[in-house]
Amino acid sequence: MTAGPRATEGLDPRDVLHDVFGFPDFRGRQAEIVEHVTGGGSGLVLMPTGGGKSLCYQVPALVRSGLGVVVSPLIALMEDQVAALRQQGVAAAALHSGLDEDERSRVGRDLANGRLKLLYVSPERLAVEGTAERLARRDLALFAVDEAHCISNWGHNFRADYRGLTMLAERFPHVPRLALTATADARTVDDIREQLSLTEAPVFRGSFDRPNIRIEVAPRDNAAAQIAEFMEEAGDGRGAGIIYCPSRAETERTASRLRREGFDALHYHAGMDAADRRAAERRFASGDPVVMAATIAFGMGIDRPDVRWVAHLSLPGGPESWYQEIGRAGRDGAPARALLLYGAEDIAVARKRIADSPAPESQKRLDHERLDRLVAIVEAATCRRRLLLRCFGDEMERDCGNCDACLRPPRLVDVTEAARKLLSAVHRTGGRFGLNHVVDVLRGNATERVSNFGHDQLSVFGIGKNVAEGAWRGIARQLLARGALAQASETNLPIFAATESARPILRGEEPVVLNAAAMEAAKPRKRQRSSFQPPAASGGDTAAFDVLRAWRKEEATRQSVPAYVIFPDRTLADIAAQRPRTLDDLAMIHGVGASKLDRYGLDVLRVLRDAD
Repeated sequence: MTAGPRATEGLDPRDVLHDVFGFPDFRGRQAEIVEHVTGGGSGLVLMPTGGGKSLCYQVPALVRSGLGVVVSPLIALMEDQVAALRQQGVAAAALHSGLDEDERSRVGRDLANGRLKLLYVSPERLAVEGTAERLARRDLALFAVDEAHCISNWGHNFRADYRGLTMLAERFPHVPRLALTATADARTVDDIREQLSLTEAPVFRGSFDRPNIRIEVAPRDNAAAQIAEFMEEAGDGRGAGIIYCPSRAETERTASRLRREGFDALHYHAGMDAADRRAAERRFASGDPVVMAATIAFGMGIDRPDVRWVAHLSLPGGPESWYQEIGRAGRDGAPARALLLYGAEDIAVARKRIADSPAPESQKRLDHERLDRLVAIVEAATCRRRLLLRCFGDEMERDCGNCDACLRPPRLVDVTEAARKLLSAVHRTGGRFGLNHVVDVLRGNATERVSNFGHDQLSVFGIGKNVAEGAWRGIARQLLARGALAQASETNLPIFAATESARPILRGEEPVVLNAAAMEAAKPRKRQRSSFQPPAASGGDTAAFDVLRAWRKEEATRQSVPAYVIFPDRTLADIAAQRPRTLDDLAMIHGVGASKLDRYGLDVLRVLRDAD
C-alpha cells in the first residue's frame, strides 16, 4: 500500500513528529528549536552528526504555511533526504545540476503549482537567474542552510557558492532562516552569523559529545595489519566501515587489497567518473556490510546509520574535519569505533603544506592552529575526547572512559636525554636527511649511505644504539608536535631540521615526556571482543531481525532507494524485540509513522509470521 502526502500545516509539532516520523518525542534541544522556528524565528543550530538536526527544520516546515527550502551542498545528500521524506509521505523534491531536463521541468511544475512542501536546492542552483524569483512568488515557510560552515572562510569545508546565500536576508527578510552545522569553532560560528545576518538570532548549541564512539589513536607502524586487526574487533558483520586514505591512489590500493582478502570493498575519490562515484555511493547505501576506502571527497551527506567504524590512515585536516568524519559512525546510537593512524611524516608534510600554501597569512595561522590542536590531541596521554570537544567549546566534567587513553592509561617516561641526542644528530647531519637516516646514525648502523656521507665519523654515531628504532620514531613525533623539528626540504619528503623551539630542550631547560609504549618494539595487541552487540540481541530475536533486514533489502532494491530510508536497524530491532501482531501494535514502534505503516505494515507483519 502507498500513502499520499498528508496535510500537516497548522498541526501541533509533536503530532507531526509522531504521525509523520514515528518518533514519540523530541530529544535534546529539538523541541526548543522547533518551537522557535515554528513561531517565525531564525537561528543557528550546532549539533553533532546524528544529533537530529534535520528534524529541527523539517517539522517546522511541515507545520508552517508554505514551502520549506533547504540549501544543501551535495546531490547525494539531497537525493537521500528526499527519498526518506517521500517514504514518510512528505511531498519533497530536489533541484540541482544533476537532474535531466524532464526531471527539472517536473520539479518546476510541482513548485509552480504548489504541490511541494519541502524543496532541497544546491547553492549554485539557487544562484541561477530566475530561481529566487520563482521562490519569491511562493508562500515560504523557512530557509534551512545545512552544512552552514561551508559559508565561512574559516570553516574547514569552505564553498564559494555558499557566499551567495547572503542574499537570503536581503530578498526574503520575513522568512525564518535556520543555519545548521555539526562542526564549527568559535570563529566559524561568528562568520556564519555575520554572513547570514543572524547576529541578533539565538545560537542553539547542543552537546557535541558522541559517547557511543570509541576513539583510538595509534602510531602508524604496519597500517595494513593494524587496520585488519581493527576491522576484526570493530565489525559486527552487518554494518559498514569507512577507511579514509591520504590519496586517490591509496584508496584504490586499499580497496583492492581488501577485496583480495575477501572483503566487499569499494573505493571513492574525486578523480572518478561521476557515474562511478554515484554507483559507489548507492552501493554503500544499500545496507550491505561494505567497506569504503575513500578520500575526504566521500564526506558530507553520509546518512547511513549503521556505519560501525571509521579509520584514518593519516592525520586529518584538523579537529573539525576529524570529528565530522568519525561522526559518520554510530549514527544509530549503537557502539561504534574510530581509529586514527599517524606518523611523524604526516605532521612534517602538513606543516610544510601550510607554509607553501598561497593562502593569506591569516588563513595560514588558522591552519597552523588547527594542526597544532590536532597534534596535541593525538600526542596526548590524557582523555582524547575531552581535548577534542574542547575545540568546539564543549567542556566535559570528567574523562570519557571510552577512548584509548582512558581504557589503557599510558605509562609516561622522561625521554629528554634521547630527544637531545636526536636533535643533535639532526643538527650534525646538516638538517638535510630523513628520519631513517638520522636513526641509522644514532643507532650506529654503518649503511652505505651513512658511510658515503661520512656520518659514521660524527660524534653522534652510535650514541643511541640502546634505543629501539620505533622509540626514535615516537620521540621524533613528539618533537614535531612541539615544533622543535620541522620539514626543511623543498620536496614532500620528510627531511627534518631543528627549529628555535629545540633550543630549550637542547639546553635541558624543557623536559620531553613520552608514552612508554612508544619506547618499546611494536607488539600485536591482545585482540578484544567487539563491543558491538547487534540491536536485536539485546532483547529481541536475532533470526527475526535478519529476516526483516533481508525483506528491507529486497524492498529497497525494488524502489532504488537506500535501505535505511525504509526502516533503520533500530526500528527493525524494536520490531524483532516486540513482535507486534497488529497494525496498531506496529504503529507504537519507534520510527513507524503513518505513511510507513500504510506502505509496509502488512508486509512487516507477514514477515514476522513467516519467521515464527
